[in-house]
Amino acid sequence: MRKALRWLLALTVFIGTLSTAGTATAVQPEATDIKDRLLAVPGMSLIEEKPYPGYRFFVLNYTQPVDHRDPAEGTFQQRITVLHKDVSRPTVFYTSGYSVSTAPSRREPTQIVDGNQISMEYRYFTPSRPSPADWSKLDIWQAASDQHRIFKALKPVYDKKWLSTGGSKGGMTATYYERFYPRDMDGVVAYVAPNDVVNKEDSAYDRFFATVGTEECRDRLNGVQREALVRRDVMEERYAKYAADNGYTFRTVGSLDKAYEATVLDYVWGFWQYSLLSDCGTIPADAKNATDDEIWNTLDAIAGFSFYTDQGLEPYTPYYYQAGTQLGAPTIHFPHIEKKYIRYGYLPPRYYVPRDIEMRFQPGAMRDVDTWVRHNARQMLFVYGENDPWGAEPFRLGKGARDSYVLTAPGANHGARVAGLVDDEKALATAKILQWAGVAPAAVQADPAKAKPLAKFDAKLDKRGAERTLRP
Repeated sequence: MRKALRWLLALTVFIGTLSTAGTATAVQPEATDIKDRLLAVPGMSLIEEKPYPGYRFFVLNYTQPVDHRDPAEGTFQQRITVLHKDVSRPTVFYTSGYSVSTAPSRREPTQIVDGNQISMEYRYFTPSRPSPADWSKLDIWQAASDQHRIFKALKPVYDKKWLSTGGSKGGMTATYYERFYPRDMDGVVAYVAPNDVVNKEDSAYDRFFATVGTEECRDRLNGVQREALVRRDVMEERYAKYAADNGYTFRTVGSLDKAYEATVLDYVWGFWQYSLLSDCGTIPADAKNATDDEIWNTLDAIAGFSFYTDQGLEPYTPYYYQAGTQLGAPTIHFPHIEKKYIRYGYLPPRYYVPRDIEMRFQPGAMRDVDTWVRHNARQMLFVYGENDPWGAEPFRLGKGARDSYVLTAPGANHGARVAGLVDDEKALATAKILQWAGVAPAAVQADPAKAKPLAKFDAKLDKRGAERTLRP
């Protein structure tokens, strides 16, 4: 009898607790200010809010598990930003695949759909790095799972359609996210995304450099590159002084000599990645008779002598780790340079990652993604630049793909955009982005040729161009 009374008393207290909690919830008004709604998301915290006309812009931290397979291993703070337009608008999920900018910006799909934008810093790029860093947890599935958790957390706030996007490594990231979580997004717009399916087969890059642009332009670039190695001793003396003056060191790559050659071998690639055919006039026409200053200045402007220093490489350790474990990295040849002038050739990613970080390549990772895209792509758009070296190995679509497209902007570099496509393809791409986001006007649904961005161009917010790094 006592047990029964104790049970009834406990049940009464439990029901009363529920009743009280329900009453308390009922009288609390639901948060309506977007900042309050964002901060109500478990694990979300505010770093700062910055004003921008027509938007609210927030820099936030979101608590993520270091290992999505075993959340008990610990957490880290991942930085994201929110460019808030209106909860009634679609949302674009963007990542560069690197660090996130804390200044308000709007990617092309965000302008096209006049929507909100969530931007994510890729895991292990500082400050979004666990401490201590277990580098084995830096892979494409873990990063896709970061995006998945952010999407699930913010979907109740932004409940309209979502598109993912990114350029270069960000385009790769958007593609991998779609591969692992194909039900999250309503569409994908991947810009200039390399697809290195077989890491050791890079002949596509050699064919690209043999035909890109014009013969005159190629000869100018090749001439400077060769001459920089012919004058190696003199130029390395200058490089040593430059490094000493700026406090640069070369422990990671191994020596100033290796760093110098790596910079020179990046020169032709760097030109086509960021310049246009019309820029060829800035390249010395007669490298053999050019001054040392002319050779140095053009190398520094295009390839950058600071990059292969310890200080230049450190921010990109996560990229090189991934290139050496899953993404792959190109190796190209230089038929215009005699072998006696090349001591190392294109160095693999291992040379750009501190030796205390273990690396082991996984050849099946990119094959898996490539196969999935060919056979399962749904509402995916890939945009490439005709003169961009990273587009030499693009994503391709197979018979299983549906409502998906691979388009190339003529003459464009690594900053290729929908706006640079030929007119009919630009209209098609714009119409598809609008349709996938659920905001295509009736006129566009009837005639895709009428498609255009819903938001006016903002010179500050919509600044175009690729992030200037010779990595993808």
